[in-house]
Amino acid sequence: MSASRCAVVTCAWLALLLPFQTASAAGDVWALLQQPGHVVLLRHAKAPGGGNVPPVGDPKNFRLDDCATQRNLSEAGRAQARALGAALQQHGVSFPRVLSSQWCRCLETARLAGTGEPEPFPALNNFFDDRARAPAQIAELKAFLAGVGSGERLLLVTHGVVISGLTGQSVAEGEMLILKLDGTGSFAVAGRIPPP
Repeated sequence: MSASRCAVVTCAWLALLLPFQTASAAGDVWALLQQPGHVVLLRHAKAPGGGNVPPVGDPKNFRLDDCATQRNLSEAGRAQARALGAALQQHGVSFPRVLSSQWCRCLETARLAGTGEPEPFPALNNFFDDRARAPAQIAELKAFLAGVGSGERLLLVTHGVVISGLTGQSVAEGEMLILKLDGTGSFAVAGRIPPP
């Protein structure tokens, strides 16, 4: 068989096998969510003004105690949060404890996903507009994770900038990043679940 024909056959086999490998890997990732010793970082659902689309960030002079002054979930974001909740339910995943940024878009994402009433946790707050806070806040978050017991499962709802600051990885709105804690304060990224 010629080299080019061999390459075509190999590509055809890979194309047939890829969906099965992807489905298996996705199933494995969902299974991680049910195991203790894992923490799930969830970036809030779609909220206009995120990413590189102007205006980026929250409006000037926004207030944490007034959702009307903040960047909030769009209708698509609310639908995305509900779809995330349906996916969690479909896979039999629930979280004994849910912590969230104090920003309304994070709290609303958690509530609409049906994960229970989130506990506001300032270490998860957005520092997009104040990067000088990042080192201390990431250190606080790492110290918190070091104290998480090996039998615990947590959902942390936060912002893309916090997730990338903690893990070095970017995530889309509504995407989950799964951390495997090692009991010493360190962690590894064990998987990710794309947004619904």
